[in-house]
Amino acid sequence: MRDTGEGRGENKIGKSEKDQSWIPKIIKKRVCTTFVEDSLSNGARCQCGGARDDHGSVALGDYFSTAIVNHWVSAQHSSEYPTDAFGELQFAGTSKRHSYYLRLSWDTQASMVYTLMTTHWGFSAPNLVVSIVGGEGRTKVKTWVREVLRQGLVKASQSTGAWILTAGLREGVGRCVGEAVRDHATAASSVSLNKVVALGIAPWGLVHNREQLVNPQGSFPAKYHVDTSPDSCCLDNNYQAFLLVDDGSVERRQETGFRAKLEDYISHQRTGIWGSGSIDIPVLCMLISGEASKLERVDLSLKTSMPWLVLAGSGGLADFLSDVLENLSSAPTAQSSSEGDGEAGPSVDLKDRVAERVKKHFPSETETDKLVERALSIYQNRDLITIYHGELESPNEFDTVLLKALVGASKHRASVDDSPYNEELKLAVTWNRVDIAKSELFNGDIQWRYEDLEDSMTDALVNDKPQFVRLFTENGLNIVDYLTYGRLENLYRSVADGTVLYHLIQRHLVERLGYAAPAPTLNLQDSTKGAAENVHSGRVTDISLFEVARVLELLMGDVCQPFYYEALGLEQISSKRRALRRASKVLRGDCLYRDKRCLYPWASLFIWSVLQNRSEMSTFFWEMAGESVLCALSGCKILREMSKLEAEAETKLSMKELAQRFENLAHDVFSSCYRSDESRSFTLLIRKSPFWGGSTCLQMGMGADARLFFSHDGVQSLMSQIWWGDMKRSTEVWKLLLAFFCPFLCYTNLIPFRKQNDPHQEDEGKPSDDGPGRDNDSLYGATVFSFSDIKHIEADTQGSHTPRTATIKGLPQTHRPPKRPFIVSRWRQFWFAPVTAFLGNVIMYFLFLLLFSYVLLVDFLPPPPAGPAITEYVLYFWVFTIVCEEFRETFFLGTMKTLRKKIRVYIQDVWNKCDLVAIVLFIVGVILRMFDWSYELGRDILCVDYMVFTLRLIHIFAIHKQMGPKIIIVGKMMKDIFFFLFFLMVWLMAYGVANQALLYSYDPSLERIFRRVFYRPYLHIFGQIPVEEMDVGKVWDMPCTHNVTLIKMGEEPCRTMSSNWLVVILLIVYLLVTNILLINLLIAMFSHTFSEVQGNSDIYWKFQRYNLIVQYHSRPSLAPPFIILSHINLFIKRVIRKVPSIKIYHFVLQLKGKAANRLMTWETIQKEDFLTAQNKIQKSSDSERLKQMSVKVDGVLKHMSEGRDFDHRLRALENEMEYCSSALSWIVDTLAQGSTFKPPRPPPTIREAFPSSSHTA
Repeated sequence: MRDTGEGRGENKIGKSEKDQSWIPKIIKKRVCTTFVEDSLSNGARCQCGGARDDHGSVALGDYFSTAIVNHWVSAQHSSEYPTDAFGELQFAGTSKRHSYYLRLSWDTQASMVYTLMTTHWGFSAPNLVVSIVGGEGRTKVKTWVREVLRQGLVKASQSTGAWILTAGLREGVGRCVGEAVRDHATAASSVSLNKVVALGIAPWGLVHNREQLVNPQGSFPAKYHVDTSPDSCCLDNNYQAFLLVDDGSVERRQETGFRAKLEDYISHQRTGIWGSGSIDIPVLCMLISGEASKLERVDLSLKTSMPWLVLAGSGGLADFLSDVLENLSSAPTAQSSSEGDGEAGPSVDLKDRVAERVKKHFPSETETDKLVERALSIYQNRDLITIYHGELESPNEFDTVLLKALVGASKHRASVDDSPYNEELKLAVTWNRVDIAKSELFNGDIQWRYEDLEDSMTDALVNDKPQFVRLFTENGLNIVDYLTYGRLENLYRSVADGTVLYHLIQRHLVERLGYAAPAPTLNLQDSTKGAAENVHSGRVTDISLFEVARVLELLMGDVCQPFYYEALGLEQISSKRRALRRASKVLRGDCLYRDKRCLYPWASLFIWSVLQNRSEMSTFFWEMAGESVLCALSGCKILREMSKLEAEAETKLSMKELAQRFENLAHDVFSSCYRSDESRSFTLLIRKSPFWGGSTCLQMGMGADARLFFSHDGVQSLMSQIWWGDMKRSTEVWKLLLAFFCPFLCYTNLIPFRKQNDPHQEDEGKPSDDGPGRDNDSLYGATVFSFSDIKHIEADTQGSHTPRTATIKGLPQTHRPPKRPFIVSRWRQFWFAPVTAFLGNVIMYFLFLLLFSYVLLVDFLPPPPAGPAITEYVLYFWVFTIVCEEFRETFFLGTMKTLRKKIRVYIQDVWNKCDLVAIVLFIVGVILRMFDWSYELGRDILCVDYMVFTLRLIHIFAIHKQMGPKIIIVGKMMKDIFFFLFFLMVWLMAYGVANQALLYSYDPSLERIFRRVFYRPYLHIFGQIPVEEMDVGKVWDMPCTHNVTLIKMGEEPCRTMSSNWLVVILLIVYLLVTNILLINLLIAMFSHTFSEVQGNSDIYWKFQRYNLIVQYHSRPSLAPPFIILSHINLFIKRVIRKVPSIKIYHFVLQLKGKAANRLMTWETIQKEDFLTAQNKIQKSSDSERLKQMSVKVDGVLKHMSEGRDFDHRLRALENEMEYCSSALSWIVDTLAQGSTFKPPRPPPTIREAFPSSSHTA
């Protein structure tokens, strides 16, 4: 979350000071207000520990009350005042990282402090809190305890995202924890999400140099000097925050009460983002050594069901409790004789045993009875205590120890109906320890129910734990039953604020709420700030699928239809305003759709994860979802659109990287499909998806700018087949030209056509007649590529409203119209192919430019009545047909239903903008040439317009395989030209103005100034230098004058002789910079651009080729001006006869039933094969092998440590046996020497354990 330290500038300090100015108004400190004399100090000190001089007059004034008070109590003898120590803390001589600190009263509400830490200090809510008790003071910490803290506690805390609570002082265990946190933070990644927070809770009166922290306005930061003397209790610089508990005393430890309250409060808060976790935050108290006074602290925590982990062998209280709990666990407990009410109490024998151990471990304690009572009370709650022998066990397994300690305590508190493993699972999910879950919970021994996994699944989804999501789905969780529309809405409600998705959802939410309830005025332009305020006031619960659908519509654009409209009952509504009105009405009702199952759960979860830029989660959902190629392209589209809206550079880069990853996945999976079956892979590209809004892979790839995907050979093969129609792709261009001018040649064998596949051959899988094997051309008949195929679909559609094709493998053969005569069919096959339409348009466009140039150069007559000429009228009609075609492309193509969308899609294309400019210039030029006063201006505009029409040829020849990539390179170089012109203009203006001012002292003519300041220096670059004018040593025959009056009238001024030497120097410098430096810079930029783009220019060209093929596939076969005949034909068919057009859908194929299921199954199999191959490659990599070797070595080390453990146990058992044997021998000897009774038989003799060993030796 927020970095607590590095590099805070002045702005951030000012912001922190402003944000925390409210602290003194709420947080208080304690000041001793009653002087209670300490009898040991002869009246010099108060029992609070402070000197008499440190107390105010109020504390010293009431002598009567102080005389009768025997014991100082903080609640009675101290008062609260606004705190004067808070802010940020910087340790002198250390790093620039700052720590937060706060002085607060011991009775401050824990909720207030927790909110301060998580909201204002920026600490993320913990998944675990470990409170270390004991280990204070100057006593030396044992080496193995240090290792447990370093290798065990801090490492486990880092993997779980924990808070560690200690006293925070540079002494004892607190110092060891600080050093361990520092070392692990240095070694860990800076972007680690599970950052350990070391929180020090120390008594204010015990902190050394605490006066350096005092500042009533707060310190940002406060300079704190650490005293290295052994008697000082200084704060440790390795902690992120300090809570300095104040009870008004000095040199006393009284922070335990507040610390226990804080631990109890945190234990009732939920884990996860916004408390979205499935369990309360687990809090564990860890006892290391400790004094006898800590026994009360342990007892009070256990009564609130707080689990404890006792580090046996660390000394002090820890050894005492481990001794009592382990050695007395088998002692019987019965009703005591003094209790007759039925309550169970410890036996007298147990009390005696505990008393003996108290005297053994605490011989100097006088009040042993109280300690015994506390110990017995603790013994009653022994189920909440776990004993850990850290000296004998490996610290690497400490996280498992923590988990088992918390699970054991939770089982003690759990109800009877709960599964005994639920708490362990929830803790594993909270800590994101999938390895523990796999080894302990999902090893096949436990039968998990759906109800047991439901909450944990939600926790894993919301808090981004994809490995657990995968684990749950593999072990009994049915995603179809789990994901309802209501639960999907809840997932979107858990989106973290501050993200792009959050702002987009809130913007549409405010729009809907403002429309549904117009009474409260909402300014929709306030954007996300007002939305955030609405959400914090409780409107986050209003988020619905309608807002999600609007966000997806914004990101996906016109590529597909809106999502989730069917669930909301809006599928028949196209207007946004009507959809908003209808959605507001539906969401004000019962919202019955929320209980329905989501139709496409994996795809819906994929969209949810992609919108949040979750890489691993979205990849897993992509693996599980169907339509893998289209799904990956859709994720690529969403991420690239969101990256344009993202402001943070790091997040934007991660979005682009994930988008590229999905494009690579789409490319690789389609490669697998293409290698398996070309025909089905072509069908896959044009298949209409029911979930992705009726879009196809080609449409989604174009919208996602997936250039790598379009460069695939399979996609290009499909594009070529669409381009050539029913003709073979090997047809030479000269044959097409010859058939174009002599149409009857198409009936000969000059142009080869592909033969139609026989349906029976296709069913049997026989190769076609075009050649051996599965040639690309032979598979053409399996998809809707050519005009003839579309006409078959159109004929079928007139009978049934579902477009179908009889040539798809596996589909039942439908009835086709009667076969046309050869003359008609061959004519249509030639003229309705996109390549023929393209060729006709190119030829006619050249004729159009030839006619346009002829009119401008030869036959441009004066205005009416003398003109225009007949050729010019022909030109007008020609342009009119071009305008008609542009009008048809804009308003009668595509699936967009609204006029605004149609215009927006048309304007997005650069060449459409060029056409629009050319047409507008032509209309303006024609209007102006009709009048005498504007005739010349109109002719000038038409000349410029001719240039625009000519430049349109660049787009036409972009289809060429050699010229297309070069056009891409030229387009990229145009950007370099603009940068070059910027540098050139700087030098040109600097030199031009200086040169003109030095040559001519006075010249008011703006025309000459413009020519000599801009135009002449520009010509200098190309070598046109008027030396006679620039150098006064040369003879200049231009008549000039020094008369100011004549100069104002327009005469040529004479040159200035005095500063001509400077003019020559400036000319030399200018030519050096422009002709050598800037020109070579431009050449270098061109070379760099060429080398950079050359490798990818082919990919760019293949990508742009799709648009040109789509354009000519949908264009009538006749070119302007004859295209007007096609327009009349279309008008009759579409408007008068009402014949629907299938061609506007650009080779879209809708599959249903078995055909769709068969294609999807085949695609899924190819995806699984691809993933299997990727896993094999990954497993065979060196890094994976090293990882497997590391796991094996860890297993061997674990077994070795277990062997050492067994060895220790055997040695302990041998010692016990030796002791028992000696004791029995002593008993036998004693009884033998006595004369009280005589044994009936002698004592037994020792038998050999292995008698045979002596014989075999």
